[in-house]
Amino acid sequence: MKIVISFAMICSISVSYALAQGPSGGQEWLTSNADAQRSSWIRRDVKISKESMQKPGFQFLWKLKLEGEARQLNSLTQPVLLERLIGYRGFKSLVFVAGSSDTMYAVDYDFGRMYWTTRLNSPATSPRQNGSLACPGGLTAAATRPASLLPLPPPRGGGNRVTSARALVGEPENGFPDIFARGSAPAPPAPPPAPAPTPAGAGGGGGQGLVNSVYVLASDGMLHQLSVQTGKDVVMQPGRFLPPNSNASALILIDNVLYTSTSNECAGTPNGVWAIDLANPEKPVTSWRTDGPNIVGSAGPAVGTDGTIYVATDRTMVALEPRTLKLRDYFSAPTADFVTSPLVFEHGGKDLIAIASKDGRLYILNSTSVGSTDHRTPLSTTSLAAKGDEFAGALASWQDTDGTRWMLTPTSSTITAFKLVEPNGIPTFEQSWTSKEIVSPLPPIIINNVVFAINNVVFALSSGEYRSGGATMTAAQRAQRSKPAVLYALDATTGKELWNSGTTITSFVHSSGLSGGLGQVYVGTYDGTLYAFGFPIEK
Repeated sequence: MKIVISFAMICSISVSYALAQGPSGGQEWLTSNADAQRSSWIRRDVKISKESMQKPGFQFLWKLKLEGEARQLNSLTQPVLLERLIGYRGFKSLVFVAGSSDTMYAVDYDFGRMYWTTRLNSPATSPRQNGSLACPGGLTAAATRPASLLPLPPPRGGGNRVTSARALVGEPENGFPDIFARGSAPAPPAPPPAPAPTPAGAGGGGGQGLVNSVYVLASDGMLHQLSVQTGKDVVMQPGRFLPPNSNASALILIDNVLYTSTSNECAGTPNGVWAIDLANPEKPVTSWRTDGPNIVGSAGPAVGTDGTIYVATDRTMVALEPRTLKLRDYFSAPTADFVTSPLVFEHGGKDLIAIASKDGRLYILNSTSVGSTDHRTPLSTTSLAAKGDEFAGALASWQDTDGTRWMLTPTSSTITAFKLVEPNGIPTFEQSWTSKEIVSPLPPIIINNVVFAINNVVFALSSGEYRSGGATMTAAQRAQRSKPAVLYALDATTGKELWNSGTTITSFVHSSGLSGGLGQVYVGTYDGTLYAFGFPIEK
């Protein structure tokens, strides 16, 4: 008897299989620093916990050397994750990472095998610049998938495997994923100018039709929307977003609008925040410019739960309207010199913003009136032990299920944890613990176990990068003096070391940040190697 299986049957079987498998209990790392608020917090993971990290099991899984070369000290960007892709090659779990030499990689993270590689442009379209530490040239912005305005709450189990799996079955370069590709069907209409906040758990927009995509900005300033299945441009042809060789921060995509920021006026690009409306057929680009001051921090713009865009310059933290980037509010601290990107967190039913400064202070700002009526009055400040240029560029934060809010501040040699307290009814931070000395740590990440109430693990990376020597030291000299990176797992409530990677990693890390969740942690090194640590696949 001959059996004929139609495309519709394949779709039905595949989606039914995903539903039958049930949710995995995982949360995907969708964008730089995990979410729109730049918290670096994975709220649900069924494998990683304080208990599991103290038992045999969590280990080095694989490493993969990626093609390409570093530009100055930049090599690989912070990875983003897709837990389960149901496609023509079966079920795959992917990690997406971009290389500074304008190449995008998708790696099957279950086995450490290349899934696809895409060259984003050629030397003819993006001539190589000599570059400097401040303006390295090449690709600088971490890629993104669509993110949600509202962060997902820690559930009692459950995850987003089904949402990852939907609408992903098709043949190579054809079929279901590409139904809106290159004029085969009209794109969905643009949303209203002031969209309502995305419901918790939703994808946050950016999905044109049923296409599941990853977005990446090449060094020539062209924005690419790549199919997660094939790595080919889908829905739209690559479009102009920034001038070539700009120094762009990590991308973030919310409600069909993609944002980034630029710094150091590289290649003549003004410092500022940029937005491109992907729902508009014309793909208009809007910008807010600082008129000189530099954009600071490593995480790029942070987005509040109402869509407000927050970004910091040397002396001012500004709040911008979504989509239009019109100035909504600002906080100015003339003697502070901010050194981290803003981080948004919820407290008392409203958004608060945290940011650290060079004068050794951790500021809390109120989103309803960022700097009060005089634009110079914060909600509160906390004195930090570290001062000067010691901060690593971004904060990290989480909330225990008992309601305790925590904040992590990485410096040049330690990570310090703070608890949010309200001694006089005003939220402020008090120091809780400080890690042992770590060489040039990058911003840490927090992974929360879904089973236990207070069972979080902090992953911190000793980057090994040599950061001394001042501006006169070249990238090659810094690289020569740097040491191999080491990954640490710390008890989130005490800072106690639970595990470390030892001598497994053989190069240092500069621009790439940690990503994690789904039982694993990833890091890309200066020599172009992607490392995975975690629990082996159950067999």
